[in-house]
Amino acid sequence: MAEIELSVLKGQCLDRRIPEMAAMQAHVAAWEKARNNSARKIVWQLKTSDARIKLRHLYQKL
Repeated sequence: MAEIELSVLKGQCLDRRIPEMAAMQAHVAAWEKARNNSARKIVWQLKTSDARIKLRHLYQKL
């Protein structure tokens, strides 16, 4: 899950050049506070039919 959060951080907060470390830390802290307050959850469910399509390359053909 950490990789997902880092990817979201990169896309939402660090998608531009921030010239000063203090400004970057302030941006990241504000983003982190907003992200934690939103309480978004990851849905890890995958239906069998969807899994067969998405993971087709992992299964042998009979």
